[in-house]
Amino acid sequence: MPEAILLKDVEALGEQGKVVDVSKGYLRNYLIPRKLAQPATRGAVEEIRRRQEAEERAERQAIERAEENIRLLNKTVLTIAQQAGADGRLFGSVTPQDIANAIRDARSIRVDKAGVHLPEPIKNVGTYMVVVDVPGGESATIKTMVVAKK
Repeated sequence: MPEAILLKDVEALGEQGKVVDVSKGYLRNYLIPRKLAQPATRGAVEEIRRRQEAEERAERQAIERAEENIRLLNKTVLTIAQQAGADGRLFGSVTPQDIANAIRDARSIRVDKAGVHLPEPIKNVGTYMVVVDVPGGESATIKTMVVAKK
């Protein structure tokens, strides 16, 4: 039985990159014409192994970057200046987009405005704890101070 390297997920055989034993006819007549697999030569197996190691390394680096960003954001205190009345009520509000822009300006970390969790826009001067989703799956809590612009 020849070995084949799966180029795509095949339901009956396994996942992409896996080396499987298949019959010659199945490999030659079904898997290869549909570009689902290729014969498992020594060079092809080494190439797949190198590619998988590179993917794992890139994934580990992405996780480390996300953890670093979370630690950095948890220590961050944002100060957002907005025009406010004498009673501390803002003329307008501080939105998730404003917070995402302040994070980008302060720490050079891009955060999507959909990842900024505010139950409602901030409409008063004060200090708020804002939960932000960091690219990589985790979330951080940022202390945000809204002050009156002079």
